[in-house]
Amino acid sequence: MSCDCGKTCAPDADAANACDAEDKAKCGCGPAPKDRPLTGENFTATRNACKLCAPLGACLAFRGIEGCLPFLHGSQGCATYIRRYMISHFREPMDIASSNFGEESVVFGGRKNLSDGLTHVIESYRPEVIGIATTCLAETIGDDVGMYVKEFISADKKKVDLPHILHASTPSYSGSHADGYQWAVRAIVDQLAVDGPNEKFIGVFPGMISPADLRYLREIMDDFGMSHTIAPDYSDPLDGPVWGDYHKIPAGGTPVREIAKLGRASAVIELASTISDKQSAASLLDEKFSTAVFRVGLPIGIRQSDKFHKVLEQITGKPTPAKHAAERGRLVDAYVDGHKYTFGKEVIIFGEEDFVVGMTAFCAEIGLKPVLCASGGSSGKLRECILEAAPEVDPETPILESVDFAEIEVATFNLKPDLLLGNSKGFTLSRKAGVPLIRVGFPIHDRISGPRSLHLGYRGAQRLFDTICDKLMELQQDGNDIGYTYI
Repeated sequence: MSCDCGKTCAPDADAANACDAEDKAKCGCGPAPKDRPLTGENFTATRNACKLCAPLGACLAFRGIEGCLPFLHGSQGCATYIRRYMISHFREPMDIASSNFGEESVVFGGRKNLSDGLTHVIESYRPEVIGIATTCLAETIGDDVGMYVKEFISADKKKVDLPHILHASTPSYSGSHADGYQWAVRAIVDQLAVDGPNEKFIGVFPGMISPADLRYLREIMDDFGMSHTIAPDYSDPLDGPVWGDYHKIPAGGTPVREIAKLGRASAVIELASTISDKQSAASLLDEKFSTAVFRVGLPIGIRQSDKFHKVLEQITGKPTPAKHAAERGRLVDAYVDGHKYTFGKEVIIFGEEDFVVGMTAFCAEIGLKPVLCASGGSSGKLRECILEAAPEVDPETPILESVDFAEIEVATFNLKPDLLLGNSKGFTLSRKAGVPLIRVGFPIHDRISGPRSLHLGYRGAQRLFDTICDKLMELQQDGNDIGYTYI
């Protein structure tokens, strides 16, 4: 029996003609897909993780505070790795300080390294805020960073100009970069927000989204005419204008005074689906100050954006502004125009858990069929949240947490989807499997559009829908011998 690879698939074929493992994955020889494992469950090690480290997410959160310098308590290599990832995605400079562990620090602890590092950073950068995130090494040896910071502040009474020094516990062995981001945001709010008379403004915790998404959120809130604080907001520090002179700490970010006010907010909105109350900054405000909390999944697509706008209408008592209602109407019209291109096409979606929930809901409403939803996160809520946000999804669809790209690769060769939807880490798989990759989310290293990629709201859904339709039309056109000029 011959197959697509041109070799013989019969069990008794000689070695020269028989399909090898790679051929079988590519052409479908061997056991039927239903008999093959969807993932590499027999492996005990992670191979090409579908997540990044927790301190990376924390550094992103700290970067969203005005005048803040992220500081890693651990080895210098961790800071270098995170800087490389940030710079290649945002195309902006990203300074991250380090306590620079060596052998002595590992044996005797990093107290002195932290004190020396903080002193150097204060003298060199003059930051308004220092955000300390712990690495795996510091967490493993049990350094008490909170105690070290208190000792540093009280050691010299002459230190009257000390910046705010914040710290978050972010061991990568306990979570992903998305977890590290949420842990840092909660720590920021816990250490800065103060009680007081209720004020008429909204706090917004946006989650890990692009600078373009953050700017769009600000626009929506402004159009509703409600005073608001988005925390954190790294849109300007990580997607700013060109400089004449180098800025050690770029301008922009949420001011400390605005974060302090969150304890007096009339309501807070948290754009999240899968995080626990112990991770949630909004839940912390509810616990400490009895703040009204509204939690909405990332507003990607019409239905999820409708839910977000309904929350804003409920809080403000105002209807959705005409500008945004018109954007919704144009988006519905585009769905009608392009539905014939997207309907029934199969897609694999991967990335951070909250992002996968939002993207799956969007794909389902435009007629794409998710055949695998995968994340390196491990909240235990991914399946529940996806099926709630996207009721069209077949309950038998594989929805997998704690996976790596080796497992996603096995699934891709088995399922043979039409599209991959996720970040740049899926490019190698896309090339190997011959399945187009639509780049969304974080990180995007091999395109320049990362910080300006819009995902949220009606406007973001319009961009995503156009991109997907155009790619599917291109594939149909290029794959045809005639090359129709009208598709």
